[in-house]
Order: sequence, then structure tokens, then C-alpha cells
Amino acid sequence: MIRFLQTEGPVKKIVLSGLLLLICAAMAITLIPGGLGNDLAGTPGKGVVAKVDGEDISTDEVREAARGMLQQQGAQLGANAAMLLPFFAQRAADQLVDRQALVAEAGHLGFKATPEEVKDELQHGQYSQIFFPNGTFIGQAEYQSLLQQHNLTPTMFEEDVRKGILISKLQALITGSASVSDAAIRQQFDKENTKIKFEYAVFKQDEIKKGLHPTTEELKAYYDSHQKSYANSIPEKRKVKYVAIDLAKIESVVQVSREELQAYYDQHRDQYRVAEQAKVSHILIKTPLPGPDGKVDDKGVAEAQARAADLLKQIKGGANFEDLARKFSEDPGSAKEGGSLGWIPKGRTVPEFEKAAFSLPKGQISDLVKTSYGFHIIRVDDRQAAHQKTIDEVKDQIEPILKQQKAQQIAQKEAEDLAQAAKTKGLDAAAAAKGIPVVTADFFARKDVVPGLGASTQFMDAVFTAAEKSPAQMAATSQGFAVFELLAVKPQSTPTFEEVRTKVQEQFENERANVLLSQRAQELSDHAKAGHDLKKAAKELGAELKTSEFVGPDGQVPDLGSMTGQAAVAFSMKPGEISGPIISGANGVVLAITDVQAPSEADFAAKKDQIRDQLLQTKEQELFQLFVTNLRDQMQKSGKIKINQDELKTLTRTGSET
Repeated sequence: MIRFLQTEGPVKKIVLSGLLLLICAAMAITLIPGGLGNDLAGTPGKGVVAKVDGEDISTDEVREAARGMLQQQGAQLGANAAMLLPFFAQRAADQLVDRQALVAEAGHLGFKATPEEVKDELQHGQYSQIFFPNGTFIGQAEYQSLLQQHNLTPTMFEEDVRKGILISKLQALITGSASVSDAAIRQQFDKENTKIKFEYAVFKQDEIKKGLHPTTEELKAYYDSHQKSYANSIPEKRKVKYVAIDLAKIESVVQVSREELQAYYDQHRDQYRVAEQAKVSHILIKTPLPGPDGKVDDKGVAEAQARAADLLKQIKGGANFEDLARKFSEDPGSAKEGGSLGWIPKGRTVPEFEKAAFSLPKGQISDLVKTSYGFHIIRVDDRQAAHQKTIDEVKDQIEPILKQQKAQQIAQKEAEDLAQAAKTKGLDAAAAAKGIPVVTADFFARKDVVPGLGASTQFMDAVFTAAEKSPAQMAATSQGFAVFELLAVKPQSTPTFEEVRTKVQEQFENERANVLLSQRAQELSDHAKAGHDLKKAAKELGAELKTSEFVGPDGQVPDLGSMTGQAAVAFSMKPGEISGPIISGANGVVLAITDVQAPSEADFAAKKDQIRDQLLQTKEQELFQLFVTNLRDQMQKSGKIKINQDELKTLTRTGSET
């Protein structure tokens, strides 16, 4: 946490904003997803997606919720994130309608959320670490600033918190009757903790494929029967000649003058100002956090103070600060560094810590310093006054920036001039006049990489949108720029049998091997069951026989894989029982249980409460889901939920700007 407090103010805001974003996105999410259902008579007006019990859900609300969801998951979705906006808009609309329906029902049942309950939720609920870190309010200005970043006012946000409290109360009422029997707990425990041991016989698809030798006639027949999958499978290809302008080469010879360095330095002086800073080490002994009632455990605080005081006494007695920090400090980030926090600019830590760090002389150790995190012993290892770095100190940082900028300008100008000249006298003549070689590339597809240019989306876009016989064009590449002329186009086409024979054979053999694998595994199972002997059947049919170790439901077995897949059937079998065929990836397996290891009663006693909680939570969710489904159905039938299908279609249309 200390490391976090050392970061720049804007970074700290970004982190807090990220947490708030998750919460704001969650405002539009209820536990149960649901469909919007059919429109009813009397649709809402323009700009309103739905009306729920008289309350409007606006198009803007849905749009903002969708963007919040997308931003929340953007990193996971990667480059395709923007394409999923319509999907997120549909989800956002669904969940906002669900939420408002639950709020309306809570109101009809007489539930209320008082201002005191809202305040308590902010201070002690899921928002506490954002707005009340360590029990202390961040301040009204910071509170409003964080909300403004998400287009929220305190009134809007607190109203949504109030609605969340109403939904929680309604959910508590609906799920209050949920219970789990001891028998169900035992059954779940046995299911999760029973281990089994078994023999298993394996057929491997790769071995089966080795025995396949399809004839030309068989492959042609396969090709003919799968014509649709090969139709137009050869992509469009294009042939160009081009001149490459290498940015790195230009940059290697570009010179930057002292005047240019000075001008850049003068324009960016703020970047080179260094605040007053201290190089600090510390030992932290944490104090207990406030409880749900806001009270602090005074005994725990006194114990922490006593431990810190003892460490301070040892240090003053000559003990090694770094050794004590590694062994006893409760700030894990700095403890492993012997307590070192590195350089801390002024204004980056909590006030009590900063006061000590910036008032102690170099080399001195503080008395105990109490902050909201606990008791600190602080040592100032070095100090540096605020100052402006000189141009000579930052020259090596500035020069590469200016070289890159100048090289980019030169390369772009060269490419523009060459493209212009090529339009009048052709690329070959224009390049010859400048002494630059022209390269002719063989036909390539849009997803290929052109030799000498590297992977470049912009270049490929330009080439594959150019018209035949069009004049030379310029395009950016991953290595600079290229000026090209389109020479020929091969449209996409369907390959002949001979062109794709290798691919056809591979697909034929894979498909045939899959069929044979299933057939042989079934034959092995039938044979083993008939003779009540898997070992004998495996030997007669040529399957490899293996024996597992004891394995649980979440285990892995060589050649069989995860026991959560088809192999999970083994946990419902008795010793001596033989399974049906199990297809696991490229293997076909039949197994016979040899031993079952039941979990101990002591283990059951230790896990019973945890399993009860898990089952109860699942049952509560099921009850609430059923309630939401029925509520939605009733409100739609009675006309209390009305959907503006036109607005919804606009938001969820592929390609729309959500």
C-alpha cells in the first residue's frame, strides 16, 4: 500500500477510477440475466429504450452502461472489442430493465432505504476502500471528482446506491427460505473428495492414422463431397512492384543540432523538473483495521506499538536495520529490499510519514511514526533538493526523440515526392532518378507478409483497395514508407483437387481416424464387458493398458486428460465395473475401477461448513433467478414493462456507433 501512496497523484486517481468503473458498470448488472421479451401496446418515446413501472430507461443510460462494460473487459477482448459494442448494448439494456423491475417490486413490497443506510453502505460496504480508505473519508472534492470522471453527480450515484440496497433487501426476503440438508452436504462432499484408482486401455488416433493409406479415388470422392468447404478457399492475391523507404536508415544519419536540442528542452522544461525527494527505508508494523461498527481494537493497536517500540530499541542498540526489516516489516513490497522504498518525491505519501521523511537529517532514524497503516520506523538514506535538470543531463533522452521526428518527416517527404514523380513518369523511372532500387514482389494474399516490408496493415489496405492500372501510391509500413504500383490481381478461386491434395488427404485421414477411434473404443468396451476382463480384451484388440494413481474429480491422468470431462463417469462406478468408450482428444479410452478411496470423517468435519455455504449460495441464486423470471413475465404481461424496439434495434445494430 505504501508503494501505491508513493505514486503520482494522477496515477492514484487512475487506480481509484478503475475501481469506480467496475462499480459503475456493476450498477447496470443484476445477478440474473434476462431477455427483454416482446413489446407491448404503447411503446416509449424516442430516446427511451424501455419504461419499467413508469420509470424511463433512456438510450443514453444504455449506451453509457454498454461502454462501461466494454471498457471493463476491453483488455481481455483485444482488438475486436469495438466490434462487440452492439452485443454489450443488448446486455446493458437487459440488465437495466431487470434492475429497475426489482427496484419497483421492492417499493411495492414496502422496502425503503434511508439516507443513513446509504451512508453506511458507502462507508462500510463494497465502496469503502474507494471513498473511506482505512476508515477516513477522501473528502468531498475528491469524491465529486471521481464521480465526475464517469459523468455522475453525488445525487445520481447515491440514488443508485439506494436502489442497490432495496434490491439487496428484496433478495434477502426471497432467499431467506433457502436451506441445505445434511444429506446434500454429505453427497457433495463425497463427490468432491472421493478418489479412485483404475486400469485403462488406450487407442491413439495417431497410431490409427499410420495404418490409413487412402487411394486417389477415395481422396477425389472426398474432395467432391466437400466442394462447399473448398469453394473460393484460395484468397485474392495481388502483385506489386515497390520502393521501400527505410526509416531506420534515415534515422542513423540524421543529425540534431544544439539549437534543436535547446528548443525542445525549452518547450518541455516541466518534464525535467525534479521535486524535492528523499531516499527512505522503513519498517512497518500494521495496526488492526476498524471493524464493521467503525471501532478500532485498542488492544491490537497497543500490541502493534509495543512490537514496533521493541524493534526501534534494537536498532538504537546497534541491530542491523535491513535485517530487522526483512524479518519483521509488514510492508511486503519494501521488506524484501531491507525496508528500502527508494526515492520518494515530496507530496506522495501520507502526511505523518512525509513530515518525518522530509524533516529528518540524512542518515537519521525516526522515533515511532503512526499513520493509518500502523507504526513506522523511518530512516532517511539520502536527500535531494528540488531542482531543474540541465540540458546536458537530459540530452541523451531528447536526441533520440528529435532524430525519430526528423527521420519521419524526411521519409514521408521522400515518399510523397517519389509517388508524385511516379504518377507522371512511372515508378521505375522515378526511382532510377533517385538511385533507389525497385522490388517486384510475387503474388501475395492480404494476410501474407511482403519481404522487405514486414507486417503492415496500412500497406495491405492500400494495395488491396487499389484499382488495377491505378497510378503509384504511397503507404506507411512497419519500417517506414513504400511507394507501389499494382501490377496484377488474381481473384479468389476454388482450388483443383491436385492443388489441395495434401490438405484433402490430411482431412480425410483425420475424419476416418476419428470414426475408427470411436469404433475401436466401443468394440473394446463391449469385449471387456462381455468377458468381465479389460486386461484380456486390451491385449486381444491391441490397446495399450495402463494403471492410474489415486485421482480426484479435479485430477489429470496421462492419455486420458482431465477427470472433469467424459472421464467423470468413473466417479459413479464401482470397483470391477468397466466403462463405455471415452473419447479424450486424440485418444479413445476404456477404464475399469480397481479401488475407491473414501474421504475421512475428519476431512468432512473440516469442510462441512464451507460446502454448506457453497450449496446454500447456489440455492439462493436459483431461488432468486426463478423470482426474477416470474417477475419479468408478470410485468410484461401486465404492461408494466414496455420496450421501444426501434431504439433497441438502433443500439444493437452491427456497425452502429454505440
